[in-house]
Amino acid sequence: MKKLIVLMIILCCVGGVCFAADSVEGYWLSVDEKTGKVTAGWQIYQEGGKLYGKVLSMADEPPDLIADKCKESYQGFPIPGKVNQMKVIGIPLIFGLTMDKPGQWSGGSIIDPGDGKMYKCKITFRAAGTGRFKTDTLEMRGEIGLGIGRSQFWQKSDSNTASSLWQH
Repeated sequence: MKKLIVLMIILCCVGGVCFAADSVEGYWLSVDEKTGKVTAGWQIYQEGGKLYGKVLSMADEPPDLIADKCKESYQGFPIPGKVNQMKVIGIPLIFGLTMDKPGQWSGGSIIDPGDGKMYKCKITFRAAGTGRFKTDTLEMRGEIGLGIGRSQFWQKSDSNTASSLWQH
């Protein structure tokens, strides 16, 4: 009987680890690397073993902004319809990433709604207290190929803050 109880406890612990949210999931604020200003609030989430990210609010744009600088369609875009006719808020502009290891994802894409360009995307979680990071941070890396690209460092947030950046 004791062996059965120990086995059940082990299975529950292993199962909990397998189904726990990855550290990249949650609410984040994108920060412009040149100005240091917050640009948007995001939700990063998993669906079907892939990682996605959608804009919840933007600092300097109204909530009904249309993604008119985007193309009509993009290879692998996860929802049907014409992207350039969709509202920026709520569409998965980060899509198709797969986990390399916990806290590190790659193999997907990110679309910049400001110019409509699509980049290869890598996301790495940087825990508070590691290296130069005082708070939990996401390194968002967009690349055009061969490792050529740039990184932004996003700040951990909460649902309310990430959803309410736009000021009238």
